[in-house]
Amino acid sequence: METMTEIKKNITKDFLPVNGTDYIEFYVGNSKQAAHYYQSAFGFQPLAYAGPETGIRDRASYVLQQHKIRLVLTSPLQPEGDIAGHVWKHGDGVKALALWVDDAEKSFNETVKRGAEPYLEPVVEQDEQGEVKRSGIRLYGDTVHVFVERKNYHGAFLPGYQPWDPHFKTKNTGLLHVDHCVANVGWNEMNRWVKFYEEVMGFRNLISFDDKTITTEYSALMSKVMSNGNGRIKFPINEPAEGKKKSQIEEYLDYYRSEGVQHVAMATNNIIETVTELHERGVEFLKVPSTYYDHLLERVGKIDENAAPLKRLGILVDRDEEGYLLQIFTKPVQVRPTVFFEIIERKGAQSFGAGNFKALFEAIEREQALRGNL
Repeated sequence: METMTEIKKNITKDFLPVNGTDYIEFYVGNSKQAAHYYQSAFGFQPLAYAGPETGIRDRASYVLQQHKIRLVLTSPLQPEGDIAGHVWKHGDGVKALALWVDDAEKSFNETVKRGAEPYLEPVVEQDEQGEVKRSGIRLYGDTVHVFVERKNYHGAFLPGYQPWDPHFKTKNTGLLHVDHCVANVGWNEMNRWVKFYEEVMGFRNLISFDDKTITTEYSALMSKVMSNGNGRIKFPINEPAEGKKKSQIEEYLDYYRSEGVQHVAMATNNIIETVTELHERGVEFLKVPSTYYDHLLERVGKIDENAAPLKRLGILVDRDEEGYLLQIFTKPVQVRPTVFFEIIERKGAQSFGAGNFKALFEAIEREQALRGNL
């Protein structure tokens, strides 16, 4: 296997056109408190709410938005049921990666006939603001894709939700859209899910990284990046590889208790301003050694940014044939060392920071060692 392979395929017809990420739904222990955290720490704005007051009896969901990013935070109201079971097993984690499509029923039929396991049969949801059609299929672990068709809807979010306009609001932090979402899967499972995305959803394998690229003294992993036909959706898929000690993927699988979404990458047009603001709000980031910046410009070439604030904030830089990118990773945002976020700014680069992998994963390993899990 090559260290990094770009695989280009001619796709004559995209049978599953996707317009973008519609929302990401987290199942969490306390959605009211989680919503306050994402408002206060990340600058998300209140959008909609569903719960007993709107006729929903089994859950309470808060919807937050920042530019094109929508987060749905859902908690169970009783200890029974799938939502409570998900939180008990996984802790706070991503349940649904919802995709915005033009035809939810067709998206369901096309993927199910190619082998997807149904999660949500096509359904039409209505209120005075119009109608939304949704459907869904199962993925790795307990994660699902939900297809959302909303061209005939004018409400705040979905039928069953009411506008949520609390007194408390914060300014946004410059987060714009979902750049990519990364999955962690089990040993020897990566190629199975690559095949799923290729055959069931019509995605292509954009880039592959083997355990010679993503390796440190102690651990390694492998990754393949899947992308849809128009390139708007990217799902890297990670699996563990043999190493001297426990990899970050193994730690995730141990604590999440299954495969699942490892992190969500959110784009910004000014990473220095965004990360500075996030720091001020208490968001914790992984830090690489200051020596990473000693020969930064020799390694990545000329960049628009001054190196001093990048070093102060711990922002990483990498370059590919099309430009460069800047990125930084939060620490896990819940007590279990599972889900975290990436902040990324692309200056032409379409890759995923391969030149930063060693520094990044050594930083993760330092955190693992503090937890006694390396």
